[in-house]
Amino acid sequence: MRIILAISILLFNCCSSHLRETDSIFINGKIYSVSGDGEIEAVAVDEGKIIKIGSKEEILALKGSKTRIIDLGGKTMTPGFIDSHAHFMGIGYAKLDLDLTNISSYEELVEKVNEKVATIAPGVWVLGRGWHQDKWDSVTAPIAQGFPTHHLLSAVSPNNPVYLRHASGHAGLANAKAMEIAGIDASTEFNDGGEIFKDEDGNPSGIFNETAQRLISKYIPDNDPQRAQMAFEAAVSACLSNGITSFHDAGVGFATIDLYKRNLEHGKLKLRLYPMLSGSNAELLEHYFSTGPEIGLGQDFLTIRSIKLYSDGALGSRGAWLLEPYKDMPATVGHSTTPVEEIYQICSKALERGFQVCTHAIGDRANREVLDQYEIAFSKTGCNPSDFRFRIEHAQHLHPDDIPRFGAMGVIPAMQAIHMSSDRPWAIDRLGKRRIEDGAYVWQKLLKSGATVINGTDAPVEPVNPIDCFYASVTRKTLSGTPPGGYEPGERMTRAQALRSYTLDAAFGAFEEDIKGSIEVGKYADFTIFDQDIMQVNEDQLLNTRVVMTIVNGEIAFDDGAISVK
Repeated sequence: MRIILAISILLFNCCSSHLRETDSIFINGKIYSVSGDGEIEAVAVDEGKIIKIGSKEEILALKGSKTRIIDLGGKTMTPGFIDSHAHFMGIGYAKLDLDLTNISSYEELVEKVNEKVATIAPGVWVLGRGWHQDKWDSVTAPIAQGFPTHHLLSAVSPNNPVYLRHASGHAGLANAKAMEIAGIDASTEFNDGGEIFKDEDGNPSGIFNETAQRLISKYIPDNDPQRAQMAFEAAVSACLSNGITSFHDAGVGFATIDLYKRNLEHGKLKLRLYPMLSGSNAELLEHYFSTGPEIGLGQDFLTIRSIKLYSDGALGSRGAWLLEPYKDMPATVGHSTTPVEEIYQICSKALERGFQVCTHAIGDRANREVLDQYEIAFSKTGCNPSDFRFRIEHAQHLHPDDIPRFGAMGVIPAMQAIHMSSDRPWAIDRLGKRRIEDGAYVWQKLLKSGATVINGTDAPVEPVNPIDCFYASVTRKTLSGTPPGGYEPGERMTRAQALRSYTLDAAFGAFEEDIKGSIEVGKYADFTIFDQDIMQVNEDQLLNTRVVMTIVNGEIAFDDGAISVK
């Protein structure tokens, strides 16, 4: 009797387990796995993870009374897009400050500040970001070293300090009031990894390049907790509405980490974050070197195991560190913003403590120096480079001799295809034809060397929209569709390469390829759903693609109402 009872209980439990209804089922769409399985007909999700992929009939067999059926209606589902290099809080603050991304002239910038000043009290700082003089229709204001001077700006804001960061984040424009507060005048000098641009009379022009920005920024009031929370929530919303399910945050400090942890605790962190510790904060690094990485907090919504360093500046402000002088300003080769000895020291400690290092390097000299320091640190510590997956952020302009070193050393080039689209029309003036063709934005050369190229937007330097970046990856064109055939078309990614760079390979860049980045059983149910097939639609229609739904951990995190959910 006991044997019969035991068998009955076992059969009941097995049947109950088999009949357990799944949370969600995705059907009737183009579903790309990225894992090598090609297209998938249907997907079943339970408790935030993928539990089965297969035919529509097989998956619907798992349907229960409480199962949610998400009918894609012919739309396209991919693994959730991962932005492998951007600035999360920067996206949020850009929503709160003046957005200068789309202005077409210095006069338009001045007018935006004029309108803002009219709404605030004297003494209140006016902040903004996004202007780029090389993208303006023309520059009619007085010029110093290729940039507008502060005079028109100062005339409309005599009683309010103003600081407007360049789109790259590597330079900024201050008005006279801000410079007065900072004590900047003709006698002020700065040569520690940056410079104060001056006019022909030797007076400050208002442009502060690279590390010289600190002369102004240290006088800007800190953001209060309420404003920081507003920026956080704005960034979450912006990412989810653009189909971003995971985000590599390029440089954070104590306050931002605390903010992320609070929001994780209160259920407000709706996408997965991989923040990099700011390498310029010695106290922050010392703390984490003593405590070690924090991996997979809150069902892998927050992981802290990487460090962000800066080796040079940006090409737009001529701060990128070059082996040869700038073609359009032969007196300069850019700036080294962190001594190479310091990069080596931090790399060595990171290897000992189990941290990844991600170093900003845009110019060919900066990339070579960083690769050299990585190589020395790997050699002296006896570490296997593939265990640590050190990265170079941007890897924008490389000497041909250094391209094979990425694959050979296991160094990941974390690149942003959208920079090619935005920068290439004027970058040739900075570098010249030979250097552009040999080593700028060389995605295929790096891939063929065996490197894993990962993609992102660098938002708010560029918009957080991944479709713009995907388009740039596969066309090598500007967003206006020029030139025909694209710039250096041999370096275009295939659509499969581009999708992988934004999903599975981006996950690899954060040691997370086993838990996300492809649609496979056992991985997190993080999906991006588009209104058209980005793998097949005509090239000239790609930029019309919209994100219609974003799924994170099996839950609908963004929905524009275009998909049936029952």
